[in-house]
Amino acid sequence: MPLPPLVHPVDALSDDERARTQRHAALRGFGEAGQRHLAAAHVAIIGAGGLGSPAVLALCAAGVGTLTVIDDDDVDLTNLQRQVLHRLGDVGAPKVDSAVRAAADLSPETRVVAVHERLDAANAVALLADADLVLDGSDTFATRTIVAAECERRGIPLVWGVVQEFHAQVTVFWSAPPQGREPVVLADLHPTDRVGQTPSCADVGVLGALTLQVGSVMAVEAIKLIAGIGEPLLGRVLVIDALQGRFTEVPLHPTSESTTESSTADPAARDGRDGSAHPHPVSPSASTSSIAGTGGAPAIAHVTAAEMLAAKDEENAVLLDVREPWETQSGVVADSVLIPLGDFLADPAQLDADGPVVVICAHGMRAQQAAEVLHARGVDARVLVGGLAAWT
Repeated sequence: MPLPPLVHPVDALSDDERARTQRHAALRGFGEAGQRHLAAAHVAIIGAGGLGSPAVLALCAAGVGTLTVIDDDDVDLTNLQRQVLHRLGDVGAPKVDSAVRAAADLSPETRVVAVHERLDAANAVALLADADLVLDGSDTFATRTIVAAECERRGIPLVWGVVQEFHAQVTVFWSAPPQGREPVVLADLHPTDRVGQTPSCADVGVLGALTLQVGSVMAVEAIKLIAGIGEPLLGRVLVIDALQGRFTEVPLHPTSESTTESSTADPAARDGRDGSAHPHPVSPSASTSSIAGTGGAPAIAHVTAAEMLAAKDEENAVLLDVREPWETQSGVVADSVLIPLGDFLADPAQLDADGPVVVICAHGMRAQQAAEVLHARGVDARVLVGGLAAWT
């Protein structure tokens, strides 16, 4: 069921904008009314890199009224493999300058506020003060945590995506959604006490075309929320395995702790918006394939290689390897069970385990996803910290 539009629409479009966006007006259920909502919206995009680049292009072309693009980085030659906002001539220049140029080329009526500084705890309130929605394409978990906290405080939606190697996740967090929807926040997907060290794309690589795909999906989610069309990825995580061509959807529910924290969202921050009603208290629930933890349950442990082997010998722990078959050419852990992540998420019950499970992947990201699913099913799930790359 679609949510109410996020913002009140502008009174009218200019003749030029109406002509430029005619294909939107022709969309059933969207029409010129949807376009007027886009023209009224203010979206903050964190990062003008792999995810922010396609999102900036898509939202400019779509006719969003105002984009605040926040990035303190300058263009590097290695960015051009995936960051499609930038050109060879931009190397050395601020990334946000490319966003300004793109808007001028695509949508002259889109106003771009370019912020060439890093978002942090000191400036987050000011930088996101006027945003109706935030799209997070930042490259560190520290920044993502700050962004999420400010969105939770204000009660505005956060479109969130992450890409590593051939894998990606996309979802929508919203601490104060319209009545009848569960509030879901970043801590429901990545509890702060369970976050390990995540390698950068410089360390492990990233498929450039996948960042375009994910950034575009994030832009679509933003458009749906702004215009009040379709079903947003709220309470659902889209998991993409580009190498195998698999798209898996995993339910995400609030934990008791995050639900309590989210209830403190600032009501005044949402005054004057359509669909600004605050939700009634929601009891945490966990489906059999949810990646939300059960409120009050112990955190997922991140174990060393020695601890993993001890768990195998002393606790009869199952070692679950969620890499792809081709990755095993570089080595495997003896007696481990190989179930690629996409296959596992599609059917978690296929793993036969009566005791603890230690999940293994190359660097830890995929193992964390699988462990969250197991944790929600009541399994004592653990993750090999840093993955096999940290062990070998």
